[in-house]
Amino acid sequence: MNVSEAISVKSGLARLDRRVMRRVAVLASLALVLMAAVAALVLVQGINRQITDIVHTYEVRNQARELTIALIEAESAQRGYLLTRDESYFNSYQQASATIGNRLLTLTGLTEDDAQQAERMRAIAGDIIGKSEEMGRSVELVQEQRTADARRLIETGMGERMMGGLQDALQQFVGEENSKLLDRNRQIDESRRWLVGSIITALAAAVILTYALLSRSQRKVSELALSADLLHSENEVLEAHVIDRTQALEEARAHAEQERQRVEALLQDANHRIGNSLATVSSLLGLQMLRSKSDEVKEALEGARSRVHAIASAHRRLRLGNDLETASADEFLGAVLEDIAVTATTARNVTMRSDFDPIVVNARDATTIGILVGELVTNALKHAFPDGREGTILVSLKDEAGVPVLRVADDGVGLGEGHAMGEQGLGSVIVVQLSNQFGGAPVYERREQGGLSVSVPMPGLGNEKAAMSD
Repeated sequence: MNVSEAISVKSGLARLDRRVMRRVAVLASLALVLMAAVAALVLVQGINRQITDIVHTYEVRNQARELTIALIEAESAQRGYLLTRDESYFNSYQQASATIGNRLLTLTGLTEDDAQQAERMRAIAGDIIGKSEEMGRSVELVQEQRTADARRLIETGMGERMMGGLQDALQQFVGEENSKLLDRNRQIDESRRWLVGSIITALAAAVILTYALLSRSQRKVSELALSADLLHSENEVLEAHVIDRTQALEEARAHAEQERQRVEALLQDANHRIGNSLATVSSLLGLQMLRSKSDEVKEALEGARSRVHAIASAHRRLRLGNDLETASADEFLGAVLEDIAVTATTARNVTMRSDFDPIVVNARDATTIGILVGELVTNALKHAFPDGREGTILVSLKDEAGVPVLRVADDGVGLGEGHAMGEQGLGSVIVVQLSNQFGGAPVYERREQGGLSVSVPMPGLGNEKAAMSD
């Protein structure tokens, strides 16, 4: 074998080795992509299961809180019935007792797959049965005209101790669910990290595969270097495809923008139609009020009319942002306040001022806040400025240390010394219920310069904003 033949053989072996290495690299890259895809699929399924568990935990927590509220309402109605023998308290007690039973059954079903929580639930159920029997016994004594015996039963403090124990047990129950929620959140974070790792692995494998294919393509291009005319023609075809694709993408983007605008218009139209329908209901209530001869019925119809009008105003004035899910509180509440000033018959001599921070809130929460503002301002107009008295109402929504706080202050007659803060009228109950939706409670304060200030901290609204930003 001469030197030239030896060189030729070595060159052929070298080319063979390079081809083998390229094939090995391609196969390895494909294997990595496949493994990363399988791992990502498994992790996504695990995350879905964890999300289902988190939703279940939230439901258990909400049911436990609703059960606590029902217990408190039942006890309050029982005490009210004992003190006043008013049938409305008895009806409230019966409704709260039925709610307790429903919440208890729901919680039992939700925790049956958790042995520890199920055991706690059985203990809580036993305590609730005992508390319900104690409350039922006192109500029966009142109905049997044995009010003194009923009061002695309550004065023993047994019911109060049982209620305290129940609240502690429910707090521990909710605390355990909170702990589970934290653990599941940590598991989701860990799964996300693994998922990111799988994606990075897949990308790395894709880069290797792309590099191998690119090298092969470059060699092919080198071999076809003499076919310059053909390559030029292919480039022109490719450019034409790119232009067509770019045009198609622009058309798709324009179509998507048109669809977004159409959806926004439909949402605004739906809110406006809802508002108009509610405004019609408000007008019908007003007509019915004019035809009624009973002052009590007129007062009830006026309250219902004003509340329906507040809801209608909230829907009509809602303007969604570009994401179609949020709204700016300052623009929305300012418009709602203008509606109240125009339509309220008692607002002629009252000046309304506002001070709203540009807080971005969920559209559903914006409507609820608008209703809450309407209720507080209507209460101020009704009670703070009797006999056409002049005055000012200041409505504000400020971010105080990360917690949005709604405040309605007036310089009216205020509350007399014999009136308790936040008496449980229908308006006050509505304010409390709406405040609870944001994790807060109304705070009533007498102002030094006269009048009353009602503050509603809304920490739940702040948490929701943070979750949306994340």
